[in-house]
Amino acid sequence: MSGTLPSFDDTTDFDNADRGFLGALVPGVVRAADGRVVWDNDAYGFLEEECPDTAHPSLWRQGRLCSRQGLYEVTAGIYQVRGLDISNMTIVEGTRGVIVIDPLISAETAAAALALYREHRGDRPVTGVIYTHSHGDHFGGVRGVLPHGTEEGVPVLAPSGFLEHAVSENVYAGNAMTRRAGYMYGVGLPTAPDGQIGVGLGQATSTGTIGLVPPTVDITETGQEETVDGVRIVFQLTPGTEAPAEMNFLFPDHRALCLAENATHNMHNVLTLRGAVVRDSRIWAHYLDEAVEYFHGRYDVGFASHHWPTWGHDNVVAFLSEQRDLYAYMHDQTLRLLNAGHTGAEIAELIELPPALEKSWHARGYYGSLSHNTKAVYQRYLGWYDGNPAHLWEHPPVELARRYVEVAGGAVEAVSKARAYVEDDDPRFAATLLNHVVFADPGNEEAKRLLAGVYERLGYGAENATWRNFYLRGAQELREGVVGETVDMTNPEMAMALTVPMLIDSLAIAIDGPRAWDDDLAIDLVLTDGRGDGTTDGDGTAGAAGTAGADGTAGAGERRRLTLRNGALTHRALASPRTPAGLTLTLGKAQLLGLLAGRSPSELGVGVEGDQALLGRLFSYVTKPDALFPVVTP
Repeated sequence: MSGTLPSFDDTTDFDNADRGFLGALVPGVVRAADGRVVWDNDAYGFLEEECPDTAHPSLWRQGRLCSRQGLYEVTAGIYQVRGLDISNMTIVEGTRGVIVIDPLISAETAAAALALYREHRGDRPVTGVIYTHSHGDHFGGVRGVLPHGTEEGVPVLAPSGFLEHAVSENVYAGNAMTRRAGYMYGVGLPTAPDGQIGVGLGQATSTGTIGLVPPTVDITETGQEETVDGVRIVFQLTPGTEAPAEMNFLFPDHRALCLAENATHNMHNVLTLRGAVVRDSRIWAHYLDEAVEYFHGRYDVGFASHHWPTWGHDNVVAFLSEQRDLYAYMHDQTLRLLNAGHTGAEIAELIELPPALEKSWHARGYYGSLSHNTKAVYQRYLGWYDGNPAHLWEHPPVELARRYVEVAGGAVEAVSKARAYVEDDDPRFAATLLNHVVFADPGNEEAKRLLAGVYERLGYGAENATWRNFYLRGAQELREGVVGETVDMTNPEMAMALTVPMLIDSLAIAIDGPRAWDDDLAIDLVLTDGRGDGTTDGDGTAGAAGTAGADGTAGAGERRRLTLRNGALTHRALASPRTPAGLTLTLGKAQLLGLLAGRSPSELGVGVEGDQALLGRLFSYVTKPDALFPVVTP
């Protein structure tokens, strides 16, 4: 899984990671108001020791780099706080105050980062905020730098489409993504040489308070230039790369280029293991190539939202060019092998990186991996089915497992054979065979114990941090059962950023279809405030009364009909309904959120016309997802 390693004698990354150091947070621990620890970077002090047998040396090296914590000068007037969350917070000094780029995940860590900057550079006010893209670790901590009541007059810049993508990712498949994220990031594992040692992109995710201040300035095109607090910024839109809404940007007067999360010191994910929409590695490579040409000659340093900067124009060009080639090669060679008839699993075993990329530390698979990224490219183009009819209608996991175990001669014989594969240095197939035993017989403690050991062995040997965390969390579940999580991406500000159609979609996803098969009802919502979050529609204009906004959001005065039929809840805007609904509710978005939270129309002051019992009928079909479903056991 690791291939040929680059030279450990090359200390360039360590030199760059330490360059410009001004001071650290001591101790490197951040607490919430109630005393709960939401970030502990000091827990990774063991990484300064020699790499033990319980970790891959390359991943240990990456952990040492990512665990460096403190305030660093990137160039005159630009500073980064690193090691206080999985992401970096960058601070640019303006005429009156500072512009904050990517205020981490949690308000607590962001506030600590800003305080560290002020300790060394003075108590400058926040005069601007920039979100590089739509992932939570780049906006969630904004209330730590813009507390409630301080945002007035402070521009918040983000790429076009930011708000929709920032909130939708955490809604439609949010429960499953959050559950799997706990395994991906190693939540619940001990921070130790035989436990969680990082995630490759950083050390861990903070667990504090998440918020969202909606953008006030949309970046809609490459070449757009904005001046914030006297600082000139030139933008490059890069949609569909590492995030659906993302952008690079240049500070021409500082000769500094921000690369968002499009180019970091590792191979990134084409499809993250927590689950997401498959990213387009072809367009990712295209925008990196565009950045090389578009910004050429105008910077002396490149920095990103994770990891450490790269200094020297030619060095940045070389870095960007290799990152471009990395994603282009994965894409094109997967398609070449795909068109030769190979399946995703086969391609993952066949594909190798070119020697020049194999020897580059920043192309190593610490967060993404060549194996699961090539499978993701295959999935993007051909989906889950590999064309083999034997795989078209297989039994689900438990039924399939029972038959495998029966063919193997029963659970005792299957475990015995699995042990032989372990001793024969084939933990991959041992894991497959033992997984079948566990799914066929969840009470088989010997199989669970042996499988946990196999997962542990695979985790210790993994260069990829997220693979390691999944293996070790899997071993933990087998030994201890399902354990709780501390990851929570929900908060009122995120909910208020959802459009009304998105709120209804989230309700539709929760309907127990089979129980609702025989019902047939219609409810109209007459909206009094459109989106209800004070923002404009997707084209930068306010939605006209009685019409839908350009991005499909609801405008003030719009009538939106909800229809439950055949177990499916659908909705559409109606200018003049042909038939009356059984119930009409006149309300704003905040009131709709209240209804979805279980409060009554009368309590919320919602206007009611018709049969209010229909609302109770509709809500009677709503289910609540299991936030702690098992992952490696049935």
